[in-house]
Amino acid sequence: MSQQIRTAIVTGASRGIGAALARRLAVDGFQTVINYATSAAEAEQVAAAIEAAGGRARAVRADVADPAAVKALFDQAEAEYGPVDVLVNNAGIAKAAPLAEVTDADFQRLIAVNLTGTFNGMREAARRLRDGGRIINLSTSIIGAYLPAHGIYVATKAAVEGMTHVLAKELGPRGITVNAVAPGPVATELFFAGRSEALIQRVIGDIPLGRLGQPDDIARIVSFLAGPESGWVNGQIIRANGGRN
Repeated sequence: MSQQIRTAIVTGASRGIGAALARRLAVDGFQTVINYATSAAEAEQVAAAIEAAGGRARAVRADVADPAAVKALFDQAEAEYGPVDVLVNNAGIAKAAPLAEVTDADFQRLIAVNLTGTFNGMREAARRLRDGGRIINLSTSIIGAYLPAHGIYVATKAAVEGMTHVLAKELGPRGITVNAVAPGPVATELFFAGRSEALIQRVIGDIPLGRLGQPDDIARIVSFLAGPESGWVNGQIIRANGGRN
C-alpha cells in the first residue's frame, strides 16, 4: 500500500469498537471520516478528540442501509480529504431472540444494517477506492459457536464473510485487499446492556485468556490490515476472541 494513502471511512464510529477504530487510524496518520446514523453528539466528540490530538477528522451522518446515503458519505469524504483509501464497515446491530420469536421488523432491520449496509459500503468502495486500498469488514466470532437466539445475526455476518472472500478476488488485480475481523465478546456498552453480572462472568469463564476483549484489541488488528505490513493478507477472516472459539 502506497504511503500516499491517508483517508479512511469508519462506519458506525460514534462509540464502542467503531470509535476505537477511528481513533487508532487517526493515530496511524489517516484523515478519518467518522460515520454515524443517530449519535451526532458522540460522533462529534470522537472527531474533536482526534483533532485535539493533532489529527484530522470529520463526523458525517449516513444510514448505511440507504445506498444513496452511502454514496453521499463517500462524496463528502472526497470533498473534504480527496480520494478514499480505506473503508472499515463497522456499523452493525444485534438483537437476540429465538428464531420462532423474531419479528418481521427485527429480521428486516438486521438484514438492512448488517448485510445491506455492508454491501452498500463494499460496492461503493469497490467503485471508488484508490488502487492499493483496503476494505475491512466487521463480522463476529459467534459464527462457529452458533449460539441460540443469534440465528439472524449470525446469518447476516456469515453473508458478510462470504462477500469478503469474493470481493478480495475481484479487487486483487487493483492491489486492494478485502478482509474481515470477527471479534468475540468485547467490553462495550452494547455487550454489557441487558446482561447480568453472573452472565458476564460466565462469558469470561469461557475465554481461555480470562478476560473480555477491549475495543483497542480490535483496533490494533484493523490498524494492521489498513497498513502496508498487511499487503499479502487478502480474503481472510481474523477471529479475535481470546481463544473462545
